[in-house]
Amino acid sequence: MGVQGLTTYVEGNRYFFQDVKFRDSRLVIDGCSLYFRLYFNSGFDQQHGGEYSDFASLLIQFLSALAACNIQPYVVLDGGIDPSDKKFPTLRQRLQSKIKEADSISHGRNGSVLPILSRNVFIQVLIEKGVPLVQCSAEADWEIACLAHQWNCPVLTNDSDFYIFDLPGGYLPLRFFQWTNLNGKASHRYISARCYTTSSLCRLFGGMNHELLPLCAVLTGNDYGVPKEAEALLAQLDLSAGGAGGGRGKGGAYMSRIEGILLWLSNFSTVANALDEVSKLMGEESSRGKRGQKGGLSSQLWAGMQEYHIQGRSSLARWFSGVKAVPAGQTSRLAQLPECLSLAAMQGLLAPLVIDAFVMRRVLLMPQVENSKLASSHCSSRAIRQALYGILLQRPEDNTTQGRGGGAQLVKGPQGEVHRQDMRMQEHIRQGMRGGRGRGGRGSGGRGQGHIVPAQQGVYGAFSTEQAAGAATMPAQSFSTPICVEEYDRLDLNLKKNQVEAHPPRNHLHLDGLGQAPVAARLSVLFEVLGVKDSALAPVPLHLQLAVAVTGFWLREAIPTPSQLQLQALVLGMVYGELFSIHQNGAMQYQHPAPQINWAAECKVWEGLNRQRVRSGDRRGMDLGAAHSFSQWQACLWSTLCLNQLLLHPLPEPNLSWLFSGTLVHGLLRCLKGGRPAESLLSGGAFAVHLYFSLLGAVMNCSFKANPSSSASGRKKRGRGRGRRGRGGSGRGAQGGGRDVQEINNRFALLMSEEEYDSGD
Repeated sequence: MGVQGLTTYVEGNRYFFQDVKFRDSRLVIDGCSLYFRLYFNSGFDQQHGGEYSDFASLLIQFLSALAACNIQPYVVLDGGIDPSDKKFPTLRQRLQSKIKEADSISHGRNGSVLPILSRNVFIQVLIEKGVPLVQCSAEADWEIACLAHQWNCPVLTNDSDFYIFDLPGGYLPLRFFQWTNLNGKASHRYISARCYTTSSLCRLFGGMNHELLPLCAVLTGNDYGVPKEAEALLAQLDLSAGGAGGGRGKGGAYMSRIEGILLWLSNFSTVANALDEVSKLMGEESSRGKRGQKGGLSSQLWAGMQEYHIQGRSSLARWFSGVKAVPAGQTSRLAQLPECLSLAAMQGLLAPLVIDAFVMRRVLLMPQVENSKLASSHCSSRAIRQALYGILLQRPEDNTTQGRGGGAQLVKGPQGEVHRQDMRMQEHIRQGMRGGRGRGGRGSGGRGQGHIVPAQQGVYGAFSTEQAAGAATMPAQSFSTPICVEEYDRLDLNLKKNQVEAHPPRNHLHLDGLGQAPVAARLSVLFEVLGVKDSALAPVPLHLQLAVAVTGFWLREAIPTPSQLQLQALVLGMVYGELFSIHQNGAMQYQHPAPQINWAAECKVWEGLNRQRVRSGDRRGMDLGAAHSFSQWQACLWSTLCLNQLLLHPLPEPNLSWLFSGTLVHGLLRCLKGGRPAESLLSGGAFAVHLYFSLLGAVMNCSFKANPSSSASGRKKRGRGRGRRGRGGSGRGAQGGGRDVQEINNRFALLMSEEEYDSGD
């Protein structure tokens, strides 16, 4: 949340704060405020897609500073959208603003847009470092306040609502938290900070009752808006003295209003008296201190004040004490999910998008710095999200499941297998009518046809990893009335709502059975959605398989189609990240044959790649086409990470801080466009060359769709003859560099020729 203008007003008055030497304490941290502050306040790149390694390094430094001062952090993250919808207009306004800012950044102007994978990097680092973490089901402010109140410790955030919450341990604004400059002797290090408490503010207003502060917040306006009648009330009050009284204000419109409201409220000893006065001024019946006339302003103000009411016991305290169960306060949203997913969500291992899609059937897609004249980068990954929605929203209840506008019956076959039959479709068939959506089936039905798997058939997809998964999967059928999720995404420079249809994969895993499904079953679903075979990923280290599969999907689905040079720059960036990882960790992560590392030679390759990076102040301008293409790749990766999390991580997540560097990839692309061959940038590094051709060959294999009829068939009819033509080489080695280069060039040319063939359909 946030109270309009309150931060500027309070932080402009030195008397509201106490200087502290902070050490030897618990600290409840607003995770979202922290990662925004760290990224934006450090001047990291936004124009080229993000500098995740620098961001991760800064976060590690922050955590090290806390440890040096014996400060134990507890990080609390926002989850999904507030189910009450009270804040949704504010969220839409912010999203619209970020679309404009992203466009401004793309043209070299100012703006603040957080790179799309920043939150994922933040969570990965916290988990790696063992920092206690929880993700709330919706907004975290109230949970943070309750936890800090119970523990009597301060909160670290940038949220002005914490000037309203009455916290005995106080509020430490990030702006004044000087963690980069530790003080004191080695055994008594401390961080200089400023601590705010409500008592310090109330003291300057004649000892005002702190319980009146929530009323000030609601009258001033927070993220939930301002009651319509509040303006009429404020017009009757003489707030003009607020701007001049005591010299505390600095002349701003909001500052004078906030101070005037505080001066007015200081005349009342209790909330009851203040609300009685509101009722009199507004001509309502006497409220007797609480709600007044139903629907009146005093009633609305009372309801709004409850957002700041702190309970005696925090629902998160047990979580942080080691009891890993969904607290009672979270049940309104997370308890609707299977236990394995609700626990994953609280651990930060299930993206808010998944929760929002499941509970609200609505998601907000984050803007990226891209070409605003083209379709949103998220369009390239829509098929991935459609499969995710299909898994989430089409599930059985007892022996039947009810879709929007129609039901489905689960029927057992002769071998005990379970099939879903759409009851409306059965009726259509009995009447000689054709069912389906009219846009082409994803199984045996042709264009405009639906299909039903008869109960006596046991039809399952045939792929190598799925043979152990048959009992856990079930062919999903089309519903006569589609299930849709509202996606809010960019269209040109405007925010647009799209109804996106859920498309369950052919080998559909029931949500309730995810926790019991074998890894092979979950992996087969992931591979089906991405349109790849496990054999295509065999040469790839396990921790990079998800990234390679996503890159193949991106190469096939992005519009405009990525160029070969863009692909090479992206893969070179992955090689750089792996070399950096090896240098940092001093250990190999590979289970595949590879040349023995000569680190001195590989280090020269790493340094040479790093020199190609776009530097700050470079006046040559950004390649907007490349920025759009790489934003599409990040969008595909982000959606796939969400799907992989929903499937309980059948593939390990790549280390995102090393996987992509925007300034590096753009610089490498510029170098390649200048005529330098990609392999020449790796000269002398046998391991780097081997890894480059292994990754590139696997990407090309993944770019030829394995399952043309799967739910990820996307926007084009692909795969004509690709099973026959697209498996020309494995890309496993680098011993014959020239041969590998020619093979990659030939296969990319084949891919481009099929693009032209498909576009002519």
